[in-house]
Amino acid sequence: MALLNRNSSSDTTAMRAVARQREKYTHDVKAGTHTITVDEPVAEGGADLGPSPQELLAAALASCTAVTMEMYAQRKGWDTSGLAVDVQYTPAERGCPTKFELVLKMPPHLDEEQIDRLQVIAAKCPVHRTLEGEVMFHERVELA
Repeated sequence: MALLNRNSSSDTTAMRAVARQREKYTHDVKAGTHTITVDEPVAEGGADLGPSPQELLAAALASCTAVTMEMYAQRKGWDTSGLAVDVQYTPAERGCPTKFELVLKMPPHLDEEQIDRLQVIAAKCPVHRTLEGEVMFHERVELA
């Protein structure tokens, strides 16, 4: 699992995470000051001690979308209590694109104009933009 760094000296916008194997498919992932347990489901040979990497991708998109809308709404003075983002992620199969289905669950007290604006803002979240954009990988091997 490739991971990112907040403290990269060459790029102030870079993120960092480091995955270290605990046992079998269970990994402790350090991101900033946080540690997340990541594992595969039992059906895939894991112990299901945490979300899978695929589930973390869906979680990253859902949480980033929600936070982006909430930050915008806060600047406008809008109450977004009750807002939720539900993401379903289907990994790509040969010849087919990766699919993300986002359901923006808006609180009933928002008016139509607010809902329309928040829907536009949702697509501006950094994770959404990353997944939509061109991605480059630079990989190297180091002996630990």
